[in-house]
Amino acid sequence: MSNVPMDAGNASTPNRFYLAAWRWHFYAGVFVIPFLMILAVTGMMMMYIGYIDGRDGEKITVAVPGNAEALSISEQAGRALASQPGGTLVEWLKGRAEDSASVFRIKNDGGQTMVAVDPYTGDVLESWQRRQGWYDFADGIHSDLMLGTPGDRLLEIAAGLAIVLIVTGLYLWWPRDRSFLSALVPDLSEKGRVLWKTLHANVGVYLSVFLLLFLISGMSWTGIWGSKLVQAWSTFPAEKWDNVPLSDKTHASLNHGTVGEMPWALEQTPLPASGSNAGVVGIAPGIPVTIDSVANLANAIGFSARYRIAYPGSETAVWTINQDTMSADAEDPFSDRTVHVDQYTGRVLANVAFADYSLAGKAMAVGIPLHMGLVGLWNLILNTLVCLSVIFLCVSGVAMWWLRRPKGAALRVFAPKSPDDLPHWRGAMILMLFLSLAFPLVGITLLTVLALDYLLVKRVPMLRRAIG
Repeated sequence: MSNVPMDAGNASTPNRFYLAAWRWHFYAGVFVIPFLMILAVTGMMMMYIGYIDGRDGEKITVAVPGNAEALSISEQAGRALASQPGGTLVEWLKGRAEDSASVFRIKNDGGQTMVAVDPYTGDVLESWQRRQGWYDFADGIHSDLMLGTPGDRLLEIAAGLAIVLIVTGLYLWWPRDRSFLSALVPDLSEKGRVLWKTLHANVGVYLSVFLLLFLISGMSWTGIWGSKLVQAWSTFPAEKWDNVPLSDKTHASLNHGTVGEMPWALEQTPLPASGSNAGVVGIAPGIPVTIDSVANLANAIGFSARYRIAYPGSETAVWTINQDTMSADAEDPFSDRTVHVDQYTGRVLANVAFADYSLAGKAMAVGIPLHMGLVGLWNLILNTLVCLSVIFLCVSGVAMWWLRRPKGAALRVFAPKSPDDLPHWRGAMILMLFLSLAFPLVGITLLTVLALDYLLVKRVPMLRRAIG
């Protein structure tokens, strides 16, 4: 940036626009850096805890006997339930392999307890309170800063402003006086702030595509842009289930709090209801509809890898068989599948696979597992590099700002100078309008900052001196 005139009022038109982009990049960074640091650190915590121990702590191995004959699931469930007097069975998690424990989720007065059972001996191996571990601590911060709705809104604004950072950062990096290829290689011979700048720019360029995908997939879980705009218009239509009675509950009711087990495209879709002759034959007539017969049905219709079966929670509820890459059930998002079974007749009321999702639903079915590092070891390594790169960008951005500050100016912000006669206001307003429509909270925030910058910072001498 040393080739850009620091006298904003006398700068040429291109340089005035450059200075304006730099100022917006600075403002967005001031707000975004703390949140990106938090998201990167907690994201890595969740990925590695899930990879080593499992999101539910379910990665427990057992000895496989020579005959390798497991007890019936209902018998395993009985042993798990006996260890939790007064509890109610909620869900069974199939083991990932022959040497994996069966895990049951049991609801009781104290919340929900996970119980791991040896499928061959029926011994209860471990039990623990669900969503009380380090994974969930990190997830609580990563999801809403443990502040509930206010935290969700803050993160949605931060994610949107991070997109502004990407756009303005690419504009600032774009080579104007050298070749494009040379601009992709950092100049390691530089020193001080210039070295920080070249490293910051090059890491940012390589990271930009990945970070944009992370931000969009993450924002799809937010309360405004995600649930009110994108998810609401991309939800699987329950009308596709012919003549099937619907419950007044949605698939999101099968989640545990803010933690999603149900596919993103189904969360807002009503559940089917048991108690009719609707659907197609699943469990043969005359066979009792139990956890054993539902599991046999799952195997018969092609469920592979790890899957889970949710018990009916009321008189009209259904059995739900679900395999979802987002829940670390499989490494192939195209194998995602959800099947609902009438608890009385055993008939299949709904059968939703990846191919049935909308385009946005398919994008999220792939994007969320990639975001979470669940599509194989390569995905975990790639996401680790992304998180470390985000941390580096935050640190290097602060370092460049600190080195740019005049000595003895520790209490001043020193934002980049704002040009007095900025061109392209029409284009800027169109951009603001687009952001306001696409990302309402981000648009409101940008307009607020723009108004404060124009009406107060530029006109109040004390503020102008403090900002720089």
